[in-house]
Amino acid sequence: MSEPTTQFVVITGQSGAGRTQVANSFEDLGWHVIDNMPPEFIPRMAQVAADPSKNFDRVALVVGPSSKPAQTIPAIESLRADPTSGVQVIFVEASTDVLVRRYESTRRRHPFSSGGRVSMAIEEERVALEPVKGLADLVIDTGDLNVHQLRYRIVDLFGGDSPDSGMRTTVMSFGFKHGNPLDADLILDCRFLPNPHWVEDLRPKTGLDPAVRSYVLGQDIAEPFVSQTQQLLDLLVPAYVAEGKSYLTIAFGCTGGHHRSVAIAETIGDHLRGTGFDPAVVHRDIGK
Repeated sequence: MSEPTTQFVVITGQSGAGRTQVANSFEDLGWHVIDNMPPEFIPRMAQVAADPSKNFDRVALVVGPSSKPAQTIPAIESLRADPTSGVQVIFVEASTDVLVRRYESTRRRHPFSSGGRVSMAIEEERVALEPVKGLADLVIDTGDLNVHQLRYRIVDLFGGDSPDSGMRTTVMSFGFKHGNPLDADLILDCRFLPNPHWVEDLRPKTGLDPAVRSYVLGQDIAEPFVSQTQQLLDLLVPAYVAEGKSYLTIAFGCTGGHHRSVAIAETIGDHLRGTGFDPAVVHRDIGK
């Protein structure tokens, strides 16, 4: 079977969750970006892109909030069925509280609003988009990401010379007190390890500091935890690749996301690099 001649990314998700910011990041990476694409036009894009004279080898399609799932789903499935097209779907979302704050700050009208509360419109849209979310290759929770962090995430995943090659792996640290990452595939809790926060000299530092990393990894229970986690990932990650998974996010959490989870995430990221993968290592809450 021949390789796809055009790579498509379909950007969809909740209103206010960051579709425009994601589209801007793809444009910065040199993709052809088409905003507010009507779903019924999506299959025709494969025909246009197949024309060698058009030079459309990477196209990002932004599906707006006015689109109905009944139209969006068959359009995406039709595009995926075209052998000349490689297709990935990105779905952006955020918690209702975050989206309410964003709408209150911009004073924009929510597309699903019919005169009621913004929170009701957000929940109505969330339910309506659930079938579309089920088609997504990558779900990004933007609630804890500013526009720069969201851009870095897209660049990490799609900024290589061959953005469609292999599975994109992210190793993330986070703090449970700031909420679980909704887009994580695997979450491991590091709170069983002694907390450097209670060591006065280590408290102002992070898990990126050699002294903190040495303290965390020097605990008796850290070695078997890291070793067995590495063995687990040595089993699972190739299996995910074989299954055709496009994105994998492995998250390590501690209380605040400053010390233990950061040190462990860095260690696991190093291990994955040693096994031939190139993970992006993200520390979600290190600056909070």
